[in-house]
Amino acid sequence: METQKIGIIGTGGRGEHARRAHQPENGWIVAMGADTGEEARRKFQEAFPDAAVTGDYRELLNNPEISVVFIMTPDFLHEEMAVAALEAGKAVYLEKPLAITLEGCDRILETAMRTGSKLFVGHNMRYFPVVLKMKEIIDSGLIGDVQCGWCRHFINYGGDAYFRDWHSEQKNTNGLLLQKGAHDIDVMHWLMGSRTRRVVGMGMLSVYDRCSRRSPDEPEAANWSDDRYPPLEQGGFSPVIDVEDHNMVLMQLENGAQAVYAQCHYAPDAERNYTFIGTRGRVENIGDSDDCEVHVWTRRGPRSTPDIVYHLKPASGSHGGSDPLIIDNFLAFVRHGAPTNASPLAARDAVAAGVLGHQSMRNGNMPQEVPPLAPELEAYFRNGQVK
Repeated sequence: METQKIGIIGTGGRGEHARRAHQPENGWIVAMGADTGEEARRKFQEAFPDAAVTGDYRELLNNPEISVVFIMTPDFLHEEMAVAALEAGKAVYLEKPLAITLEGCDRILETAMRTGSKLFVGHNMRYFPVVLKMKEIIDSGLIGDVQCGWCRHFINYGGDAYFRDWHSEQKNTNGLLLQKGAHDIDVMHWLMGSRTRRVVGMGMLSVYDRCSRRSPDEPEAANWSDDRYPPLEQGGFSPVIDVEDHNMVLMQLENGAQAVYAQCHYAPDAERNYTFIGTRGRVENIGDSDDCEVHVWTRRGPRSTPDIVYHLKPASGSHGGSDPLIIDNFLAFVRHGAPTNASPLAARDAVAAGVLGHQSMRNGNMPQEVPPLAPELEAYFRNGQVK
């Protein structure tokens, strides 16, 4: 078995998730890291004392021994770094979202097809046990043909995760409907068997614009705490906040089905709840990780008790057990061309709904049509990145 060497660009934060790819017993070695942060580089070197480390990602890409690259950097850097890595002939794991503009997405996809370098996008929710169970139920035909779907997402850690650092500015994320909502939009597309073709968005910055800010020269808060609530009584938020703190979007899907997604970043509780209604029933999740349930209704009646309840046990690994699964799927894709749950084409579809949803809400809630991908790119990625 040939050993392949891995480089991680962006070694802190989600970059620590990429460390799971270090599997010497299976022929995978994390051999190099790149990060602009001195502390992130130090921690990486402690974890991998035999690996090289640099502050310049281009040095990593120029290393001929590195054949596989994880890009785990902030969203606004994805396009630049992914294109450079693909041009360098590396197999690329790119954290979601694919990019923060449709033009950026299409540039990445074109580069992947032209170079033949493998591209994988980190939509880890396609590996959540609760999502896989709902997909199994829908695909079985138990609830008939799905015609509509909803997702409501309450984010109680929004103030810590998205309004104290780079996430709080449109120039870095486009907006949180895209940055955070790309996960949920992608799940809805997947389970409903289609993708958005027309979108209407509504949203606003309604709470965090009134919170106390830190000055530009003050450091960002380094920890999260449940004590930081309610937001209006807290301080230390980003000097610049121009992203919406709640977002709602209506999606007309290509197959005729319709969907609604809503997120809020100042709720006291955390909840991600999907429901899909078909011609023969309804499915809904209660909880999305750890101990959670999937409920199914297939009979009419004035009751809230489901006809079927599936109890899901906690899976090992972060994010409901999805992180180890997606890493292993990526490595199998690189080595053997294994099929993947997540695809760059679907990642582009999720970005399209998020970008155009923001465009709608910022322009009088006018409907926005998703421009199609170039036919040759569509065909290439539908064929599993084989020309």
